[in-house]
Amino acid sequence: MKHQRIGLPIAVAAAVVSATAFGPAAHAIDVSAGDWTISIDGNVNAHYIYSRCQQRAVVVAGGLACTDDNPSSSSVSNGLLPAALSISGATTQSGYDIGFTFGLYPGISTINGGSPNLGVAPTANQHTALGTAGLDVRQVFLTFGNKDIGTVLAGRNIGLFGGDAILNDMTLLGVGAGNGNYAAPANTSLGSIGLGYIYTDWLAQIDYTTPDISGAKFTVGIFDPLNTLNEIPVSKKAPGIHTKVAYTLGSLYLSASGLYQQQRNITLPGTQGNYNSYAFDAGGKYDLGGLEVAGWYYRGWGVGTTGLFINSDDGFGHRRDSEGFLAQVTYKVVATKFGVNYGLSKLYHATGEIFPTLVTKNDKVTVGVYQDLTKNLLLLAEVSRIESENQAGGLNKSLNFNVGAFLKF
Repeated sequence: MKHQRIGLPIAVAAAVVSATAFGPAAHAIDVSAGDWTISIDGNVNAHYIYSRCQQRAVVVAGGLACTDDNPSSSSVSNGLLPAALSISGATTQSGYDIGFTFGLYPGISTINGGSPNLGVAPTANQHTALGTAGLDVRQVFLTFGNKDIGTVLAGRNIGLFGGDAILNDMTLLGVGAGNGNYAAPANTSLGSIGLGYIYTDWLAQIDYTTPDISGAKFTVGIFDPLNTLNEIPVSKKAPGIHTKVAYTLGSLYLSASGLYQQQRNITLPGTQGNYNSYAFDAGGKYDLGGLEVAGWYYRGWGVGTTGLFINSDDGFGHRRDSEGFLAQVTYKVVATKFGVNYGLSKLYHATGEIFPTLVTKNDKVTVGVYQDLTKNLLLLAEVSRIESENQAGGLNKSLNFNVGAFLKF
């Protein structure tokens, strides 16, 4: 695994982007249709990305520093968010607030699979004329409830574990780690994924969130269980379980989340390849009149690194532990925000395992400047340094520079 690209268009619905408290304010287009209010919102973004990748790289299985025989690359690509178009509807019937959302996420990079307009057969990393961009559907869900009984969400939406870390990552509207020309349908850079937190992902789920209780809200849900990379696709007898608690008091925001899931490996006799995966994260942010500090920490057992259940065991049902953190400081002066964040993700060998080229850590530091040119248009520039190290101490390094624009509507 070289530079792993995991698609991650974070919800551009107003509630999600505004939750970051970072970047232009959301202004949805609302249309009344009988008893329904239909809202349309989204974004368009593009970035010039220049990367210097590691030459004569060592093998780091799961490393996120880009490696290339050519030491540099240029691209015009999406950042951590792709472009997006979100269509939502809401109404009140018989005392219940009900709603739906469809989230459509196109990219701007040409599909790296040949040119469909020319009928060219796909080859690895092809980037040709007459190509096309890809579309990813990340959100399809319904909601119902009210302020007295809470809210039920059913469908496909962002996960709970690790969600707040990525939603408050300052590179959310930028690039962070990533060297461009992203393959469809992912369309996105890594930001700080695998470099301070595990990607929360978009998952089929049914969950319940309580009403506000003195500033606190609790959420619990069942999730469609994911297979590990080592598993032949196999059914599981129990769903995944995610939980979250969030607390807001003025400028202080705190949250913690967790997950549990059973794993099966039918290629091994009996239950030898079966194990249970657990993880939690906790953190928060505090705004001191323009100076904001934020941080999240996670710990996992059999959850892996970068994405859920990636490198989570040794292939024989022996769990690998993992942990990491993201620390961030930003300061806003009028319409300009300056920020720096540092993230570290570590993966540990399973008991008795010998795999010297397996990644032991990925870390990144990003320095960024974010300028609100208008209330909807953001201009930005970032510099990121990424390092990946294997269990034997072999190290790869890469450097990204990006400058771009993010329009939210």
